[in-house]
Amino acid sequence: MIGVILGTRPEIIKMSPVIRECERRGIDYFILHTGQHYSYEMDRLFFEELELPDPNYSLDVGSGTHASQTAKVMTGVEDVLLKESPDIVLVQGDTNTVMAGALAASKLHVRVGHIEAGLRSFNRWMPEEINRVLTDHISDYLFAPTETARENLLAEGISNQKICVTGNTVVDAIYQNLDIAKKKGNVLNDLDLEPREYFLVTAHRQENVDNRTRLKEILRGLEGVQKEFSLPVVFPVHPRTEKRIKELGIGVDGLNLTKPFGFLEFLQLESQARLVLTDSGGVQEETCVLGVPCATMRYDTERPETLNVGSNILVGADSGKILEGVRSIAAWKTGWENPYGDGIAGKMIVMVCAAARSQ
Repeated sequence: MIGVILGTRPEIIKMSPVIRECERRGIDYFILHTGQHYSYEMDRLFFEELELPDPNYSLDVGSGTHASQTAKVMTGVEDVLLKESPDIVLVQGDTNTVMAGALAASKLHVRVGHIEAGLRSFNRWMPEEINRVLTDHISDYLFAPTETARENLLAEGISNQKICVTGNTVVDAIYQNLDIAKKKGNVLNDLDLEPREYFLVTAHRQENVDNRTRLKEILRGLEGVQKEFSLPVVFPVHPRTEKRIKELGIGVDGLNLTKPFGFLEFLQLESQARLVLTDSGGVQEETCVLGVPCATMRYDTERPETLNVGSNILVGADSGKILEGVRSIAAWKTGWENPYGDGIAGKMIVMVCAAARSQ
């Protein structure tokens, strides 16, 4: 039996190819949703949109300090693992759910597979970096998306025998879910947008939105982009970001602030944007796969492959640098090579897990 542990919307998206492959192969598995950022009821739309089965277990741990959230996830995961006794547990990414789920499984001597292993920003101030490193070092199977990620793991003394370079499940998810998205409505029509005639923005990282100076600079930079290019800047506002904007009393001018979208709607917007500005790691990957230029509002990234192929640049959290960066890439042509594989990562991961169950 395979235990699939997830807790955030990006994890649902990137785990969707693995879940679909388990279904296709008739493999016994269960889904445990921790509800790290949202309750399961709020995330139910994602499962429905992506045509995935409902989770078997929902913890609804909610937000909180890193310590309290990690403790709640570990306690809840431990209870489920004792009940189900899976052969292997799969976690994806770098959240508290990932680290806590992997640690709970490891303490019970349940094998752990880490999807998207080996990513490094080399910035230990980021809580995600701590989660990545700890999870990699207690995992039994490390599913690295690229050769760069594999090299990071080897440099930290992890055995090559534990590592499997699979590509990134984001490629599978985009290919599979674009097909689903095409059957749904057209969000561009709903927002009165023309393809390649708008910018798309996401911002949610703690180091950006919890810092008044950085958040204000990001918003001023986005306002500058809108004024200079006279194109809509569509900004689906993450609940954390919306809360901080209100708490800090920061005015916003000229931006098209919207509610968060479901993944299929966001995928439509992302695939047709002229350029995307983000602080999200997953969006850096998605734009690279979709052939859409990306400006990352951070000073480092655990996705250096996007920089290397020329789909992405770092513009930091400075209004002038953001505007300068958009100027430099607004006229980019697509055509870079996708470094994240050919869309079979989910199949490879499940194949390794199926073999592991017989050992």
